[in-house]
Amino acid sequence: MAECGRKALSLLEAARSRYESLQISDDVFGESGDDSSDNPFYSTSADSNSDNYTAETNVDDGRADDTGSQNCGPPGSVSSAQAEEEGWTDVLQDIGLPCYKDAHGPTQKMPATATAMDFFQLFVPDNIIQNMVTQTNMYAKKYQERFGSDEGWTGVTLAEMKAFLGFVTSTSIQRCESVLSIWSSGFFSNRSIALKMSQARFEKILKYFHIVAFRSSHGSSHGLYKIQPFLDSLQQSFGCAFRPSQTQVLHEPLIDEDPVFINTCTERELRKRKKRKFSLWVRQCTSTGFICQVYVHLKEGPGPDGLDALKNKPQLHSLVAKQLCQSLAGHNSIIFTGPSITSLNLFQDFEKQEIYCCGLLSTKKSDCTGLPQAMLVNTDGPQARGQSHTMMKGHMSLISWYNKGTFRFLTNAYSPTKQGVIIKRKSGEIPCPLAVEAFAAHLSYICKYDDKYSKYFIFHKPNKTWQQVFWLTISIAINNAYILYKMSDAYHVKRYSRAQFGERLVRELLDLDDCSPTQ
Repeated sequence: MAECGRKALSLLEAARSRYESLQISDDVFGESGDDSSDNPFYSTSADSNSDNYTAETNVDDGRADDTGSQNCGPPGSVSSAQAEEEGWTDVLQDIGLPCYKDAHGPTQKMPATATAMDFFQLFVPDNIIQNMVTQTNMYAKKYQERFGSDEGWTGVTLAEMKAFLGFVTSTSIQRCESVLSIWSSGFFSNRSIALKMSQARFEKILKYFHIVAFRSSHGSSHGLYKIQPFLDSLQQSFGCAFRPSQTQVLHEPLIDEDPVFINTCTERELRKRKKRKFSLWVRQCTSTGFICQVYVHLKEGPGPDGLDALKNKPQLHSLVAKQLCQSLAGHNSIIFTGPSITSLNLFQDFEKQEIYCCGLLSTKKSDCTGLPQAMLVNTDGPQARGQSHTMMKGHMSLISWYNKGTFRFLTNAYSPTKQGVIIKRKSGEIPCPLAVEAFAAHLSYICKYDDKYSKYFIFHKPNKTWQQVFWLTISIAINNAYILYKMSDAYHVKRYSRAQFGERLVRELLDLDDCSPTQ
């Protein structure tokens, strides 16, 4: 057990190192620096639009919200007498950190000569692209049988489909929403790749492009049936190519409709943009940023597992969390969660499966069922920065920590008797329970990672939901491919940046002779 504890602590030490070197230690708990002041993902103010990792206090003026000043706690919380009966106590006991049972990192060694295409095809191999060819041709044939022949159409080939993927992927590098800009004479034109295929041919493939052409008579009828086989294949390939570290996070990554992107759009583009009809949740390795699993939640219509019919957000998010963590049972993983997922019942269910958790708690957004009311209301008197109060129930700790506002955490992954420290750029070191430091260290790295790599999501914006999901998951696959590239010997031969890696992939998909990235 002592050895397991040392391994888990070494993970935290590594996270500390990453989080200190990135200089973003205050991005989770206010006082955000220039690099994140406009990013709602880091915001801790009460008016933040983000549902992830936001506190219930306004840290700008240090005042707690109204919920904390009321005598009664949030719905589902229990009185002090009932909490004592249910086992909550102020007497703290040391608990050992869970021992992780798996090695982590890439599962196969890629040669030093491996190309960007080699890494991408770990997730989207030729047989998957060939299926796109088959389904697209089937759809084109059926469409023309119903609506009349298209004299300009000939069946798409594997090489053309790769080129098609390359053209759309290029929008992640050029940062233009219209892929047709490639063939224009404007700012986003790209004659170096435009000669590979005519605009007319590209538009024909775009018109008929499909992954599943027709609904199976005995198959699923949910709204993602046109892309579900691809999603299943992608999930499997993520799991086969990479083993995550013990610490992982469940969250909604930054994507195109978040304010950080909207701020860059013109008014005309905003009017044209339709509201996204889905939300996307991921399970992400906090050591590398590798996205291990994706869950797509449709906001309207039936879903593949009944989750989409739920209107209660905490219940929905709890079930999403269970879907994302199905493969983790028995591995002693540590999962970090935001307020919308954090709940006592969920964490207890996970503990039975040897999945341990550390989550930020909000009296507004979290399911507070079974939690002591006394821990969920703010005290009237002044508190010192770094002051904390903890209660335990079994291995579960409920922490109330003050830092210009009250932050609450629920965890069964870290001992409540061990102390950590939050490093502030201006204020120096602030004491805190170890769970709080672990949350800040691991989540700060993920925040910075997502802020950087979400800029390379494909900008092409189709109207159909399944196509939006497809290009978003292709973007995730490319980011994952770059992570594996950086962890391989190939990175030591040619140290490509993420932008250069994307350019190289585009040229390889287009089968251009000169596959070096443009300068």
